[in-house]
Amino acid sequence: MSLQELETQLRPVFLAALAGDAAAYRLFLDTISVRLRGYLRQMLARAGRMEASEAEDVLQETLLALHLSRHTYDASSPVTAWAHAIARYKLVDHLRRSGRHAGALPLEDEAHQLAGPPEGVAAEARLDLARAMAALPERTRRLIDRVKLQGATVAEAAQATGMTETAAKVAIHRGLQAMAKFLSKRRMGP
Repeated sequence: MSLQELETQLRPVFLAALAGDAAAYRLFLDTISVRLRGYLRQMLARAGRMEASEAEDVLQETLLALHLSRHTYDASSPVTAWAHAIARYKLVDHLRRSGRHAGALPLEDEAHQLAGPPEGVAAEARLDLARAMAALPERTRRLIDRVKLQGATVAEAAQATGMTETAAKVAIHRGLQAMAKFLSKRRMGP
């Protein structure tokens, strides 16, 4: 299926999902997962990574990011470009965390062939992220910043904050849950 055919199929499904249709959301996730899995496997192979489990890990991170940032989708933009851009960012983050240079990834992939999200939406998303981070306790905020934004390992972040690795993992997990809850409340609005 061509990217344009996929866009034609997915756009109304995703818009229905955004309107609250749970079946449409499941269909969107199932359909986009197939496309993104292939994309991630191909890009990881180009980076010299052949483990299928690695692509699955990045896919799961991508699906979570799609879910948490679905409110940032601009209905005037292609949903496939939006999803591919998030997948590419997650892939780059993964390669950084694993010590691989992401600069070798080609820029002419599908995500860059289509329009990305408008700058206004990106700025709003950054502001929401900053607000969600600010709502966390300082230690948790530092852990999440080091691991999820700067690409440090959990062990490195735990050592820098004087915590055990297990305690750091728990704090990061709880912090991300709190951020997701905060962002969901903001999405619902007053």
